[in-house]
Amino acid sequence: MTRIDNWEYNLGMKVIFPGSFDPPTNGHFDIMNRAAAIFDQLEVVIADNPHKKYLFSADERFEMITTMVAEYPNVQVTIWRGLIVDFAEKIGAKVILRGVRALSDFDHEFELSMMNRALNPKIETLFMPTDQKYFVLRSSGIKEVALFGGDISEMVPPIVEQKVLARIRKQGKQPGSQG
Repeated sequence: MTRIDNWEYNLGMKVIFPGSFDPPTNGHFDIMNRAAAIFDQLEVVIADNPHKKYLFSADERFEMITTMVAEYPNVQVTIWRGLIVDFAEKIGAKVILRGVRALSDFDHEFELSMMNRALNPKIETLFMPTDQKYFVLRSSGIKEVALFGGDISEMVPPIVEQKVLARIRKQGKQPGSQG
């Protein structure tokens, strides 16, 4: 994937792109890439919800995403445990960016945006549709494909593919096995 360079406009603001990113996908990277070209500063915020079970720890997701965005001087990566509107206010961001693939994503994301707006009406949510080639990518689906031995190389960056396959093996499962 290549970076989008030489865009003729920049919205001149700080935006946050929150998510669990478990694992980060090419669809996530597409949104990061495009947002980095549009906004002055992009803060990728990795959710660390103690009530959720993740394949990768927050630190592992941080490492993968930091590697993915290393060439972007205007992208920072942070781990956050708490309300995303609190993080936005803390760093002075006025916009939460959310990627959407389909109407089902939009329904969920719209509800979240309304909740965030109720919590802090100064923070806006912008929706960015993913590129059509990443339309079907869902982190949970990618984990399942890998578990059953499917090829995920076109779905995730190489560092993520290596880590997903290593994690499956570490859990005592061989990609493609039933148990």
